[in-house]
Amino acid sequence: MKELLEKRLLWVGGKGGVGKTTVAASLAVLAARRGRRVLVVSTDPAHSLGDAFDRKLSDAPRRLLPNLDALEIDPDAEVEAHLQGVISQLRRFTVPRMMDEMERQMRLSRQSPGTQEAALLERLSRLMLDDDAYELIVFDTAPTGHTLRLLSLPEAMAAWTDGLLAHSRKSEELGKVLKHLTPKSGQDVGSPFAEPEEEGMGELDERARSIAETLKRRRRLFHQARRRIKNADESQFLFVLTPERLPILETVRSVKALQDAGIPVAGALVNRVIPEEADGDFLRRRREQEGVYLARIDQELAALPRPRLPLLASDVQGIEALEALADRLEELSF
Repeated sequence: MKELLEKRLLWVGGKGGVGKTTVAASLAVLAARRGRRVLVVSTDPAHSLGDAFDRKLSDAPRRLLPNLDALEIDPDAEVEAHLQGVISQLRRFTVPRMMDEMERQMRLSRQSPGTQEAALLERLSRLMLDDDAYELIVFDTAPTGHTLRLLSLPEAMAAWTDGLLAHSRKSEELGKVLKHLTPKSGQDVGSPFAEPEEEGMGELDERARSIAETLKRRRRLFHQARRRIKNADESQFLFVLTPERLPILETVRSVKALQDAGIPVAGALVNRVIPEEADGDFLRRRREQEGVYLARIDQELAALPRPRLPLLASDVQGIEALEALADRLEELSF
């Protein structure tokens, strides 16, 4: 556990309802107790991180313990901030009569597939690359399917911006070649296939340059984030699951998907295992069924560490309860 908490980025994910938020919060408490400056971040639209700490959280970091801050990212606020930035940039190059239509299109794009995830990724990327504020960031991620898309976005967005830049560059160069070929230009070029730079046309105008610079900044941001996510010395993904059929199926699929993408997986924490001392006929039968699932976890996730946490007698809520769970996590090995 000590080595895991010495990373720069720790992603805690799994199927909804398996206890990943309480595990993420307790790991953050444990790391802060060891003297690291920690930020725990909820990226799940259905936030429960504040409920785990029994504190009201917002989009700005809140100090909960010495060395420990927490925040819940608001996807709608991220989309709004992103679109306002786009509108501000376009306003410089759009004639007034087009502004109403442009803003209408921006409003419609709020509901476009992937808009929230792209805005969320940009916020996460900036958090990941800010090395001065925190030594460890623990991400309480959305259910696994959302997380897989989120972690694949840096590569997809980088390819998308590369394509836009290439298209913009070709359009710009073709437009300048055609301009020089018209009678009004007063000059010709030696060949319509000549390099524009050779004809003194290599400089982009202000609008094209502004768009290109924005795309390049985002491309660089997503590339850097992608490298950090895939760097095992900096980043690790920890799955949380319970000994039940559906969480096992989803975890096995998700582990394979992350590993195929080159994203390091630290292990699979098996949560809510019925303690041996729990008595009663009902719990005995449940334990027999659970034993089958635990054997399946050991078989299908044999290549990963699989520490276990017992089912607790009461819910984990509030800082005192999280500190008690941190004591249990401290005893586990990865």
